[in-house]
Amino acid sequence: MGEESLTLQQQAEVVSEFLDGLLEAFEVEGEITIRDAADGDLEVTVTGDRLGLLIGPGGSTMQAIQELARTTVQRQGGTTKEGRVFIDIGDYRARRRDSLAEFVREMAQEVIDTGTEISLETMGPADRKTVHDTVNDIDGVATVSEGQDPRRRVVLVPENDDG
Repeated sequence: MGEESLTLQQQAEVVSEFLDGLLEAFEVEGEITIRDAADGDLEVTVTGDRLGLLIGPGGSTMQAIQELARTTVQRQGGTTKEGRVFIDIGDYRARRRDSLAEFVREMAQEVIDTGTEISLETMGPADRKTVHDTVNDIDGVATVSEGQDPRRRVVLVPENDDG
């Protein structure tokens, strides 16, 4: 292998092939598509029936699949700085993002109303990004990350406290 790295599109194709093999191994039918995601990233999605086994409780299996796919990409040519490839199975990530954003808006309003910070549960990088992005659009509240992975969490703080 050379020092050449894969483009983001090539990485998404590697992930797509990986997922195709996984679907075959699990004997599950699914359609795999590559679509643009936020911030120049790409999302490889799997849609179909009986995908729950690939999502797992709280998305844990999907997250493990994401890590395996990332390793597969690295072994085939490394990564690039142009963006990242995410996996979404059965629209779980999209539904989770929407649900989390709604929850964060409610918590942000509570921070604004009470002036008291709220520490959220530990969460993975994708969920933390959703929290930060959601709060960025709300005046009067800000976010601070605390801790180290895998116990990293986001704290919602009143914006006026830090100036």
